[in-house]
Amino acid sequence: MRWLALPLLLMASAVAPAAAAAERPSVLLVTIDTLRADRVSSYGHLRQTTPSIDALLAAGRRFTNARTVEPLTAPAFASMLTSLHPHGHGLTRNGLAARSNLVSFAGLMGRRGYRTAAFVGNWTLRDELSGFGEYFDVYETVLTRKRWFGLYKREATADDVNAAALDWLAEHRASEPGRPWLLWVHYTEPHAPYRLQREYLDQLGLKASGSFFAPSKRYDSEVAFADDRLGRLLAQVEKADPGGDRLTVFLSDHGESLGDHGYWGHGRHLYEDTLWIPLGFTWPGRIAPGAVEAPASILDVSPTLLGLVGLPAPPHFRGFDWSGVLLDGAEPPEGRVTLHQAHRAAVEPQEDNTRLRRRGLLEVARVAGGRKEVFRPAKRRRWVHDLVEDPDELSEPLRQAEPSPELARWLAEVREGLAAADDLPPPTLTDEDIQALRALGYID
Repeated sequence: MRWLALPLLLMASAVAPAAAAAERPSVLLVTIDTLRADRVSSYGHLRQTTPSIDALLAAGRRFTNARTVEPLTAPAFASMLTSLHPHGHGLTRNGLAARSNLVSFAGLMGRRGYRTAAFVGNWTLRDELSGFGEYFDVYETVLTRKRWFGLYKREATADDVNAAALDWLAEHRASEPGRPWLLWVHYTEPHAPYRLQREYLDQLGLKASGSFFAPSKRYDSEVAFADDRLGRLLAQVEKADPGGDRLTVFLSDHGESLGDHGYWGHGRHLYEDTLWIPLGFTWPGRIAPGAVEAPASILDVSPTLLGLVGLPAPPHFRGFDWSGVLLDGAEPPEGRVTLHQAHRAAVEPQEDNTRLRRRGLLEVARVAGGRKEVFRPAKRRRWVHDLVEDPDELSEPLRQAEPSPELARWLAEVREGLAAADDLPPPTLTDEDIQALRALGYID
């Protein structure tokens, strides 16, 4: 199928000359799990949750209208890496692996002279589950702490992830100082269980008295914690590579419902509280500061990164290359339409392994011109939201309805891709995997 085509020209260019690689910037990609855009101060949150993120984005180009393709961690990051929708790369639910041998921006950069590494702190991103390890020279899931009230030693704080990433960067700088690097760092905070980070209460304007804090306030304290660790990481990277030619990319995989629409968590619905994400590209001296208001997608990260470092993107990538807009002031695309899908959160231990992807589909959506249409096939429910007049998406669904022709075509494409994935190997979840996925709220 279209997304499996690996152009021979791309495969033939295994390694660029050292001189050409040395002229390209190093790339730091930082992602924060479950971060709602509207809980970032520069996106309108009244609490001062994110001074480090705000400063980073103010120094570059901030996208005000970016969305993920699916509000689940592993599927969203598979789309970030490969610029394919979930039904294309096959990783539609946590616990399933992406198709093997897909083209990713990390793999292409590695073949063109970059040294690549990823340090991530979320169990669902383990290479044994996601298959992401094939894209990087070094891929490490940092699992050193017990975040879930001491019960499960299968996550890491941002401190642990920073330490692992900085150790790798120091080794790289010592062994290959002239070679550009690509480093992906992913923090688990503020993913549930929203631990209270008391050291940030004054910053957030919250009183320190009492032992109970609403989940929403605990969530904000976790955002502040992750933001502070991002600031420390940026400072240490600058110390390790002072004045280096460096492009920094920041985003989240998806948001969090926090009780909106009577729902806690993420993944099962396509409301803006889980689709809308912060996104920005910062490259001092190359990308002028400012904001981009045109619609963007997590699919755009791959082609844009490649465009910024001067590498061609494969023609089958589904995202848009913003490098011309960011570097040369080109006009954003007009009439951009973004497409989305929601699936059951994870593979259940007792599930039949046949048609796992097809049976997991919950919703599809289409966003165009400030209008969002959502369709839930199993219940034949259709929502139409005017995101300008009704930003909280309070309009009631139409029952026993049919999708518009445009959304029906998208649903048909998604279903075709899911059916084509029936021949992929079934997941091999260990008891420990199941325990971790249940602890993260993905298995009931």
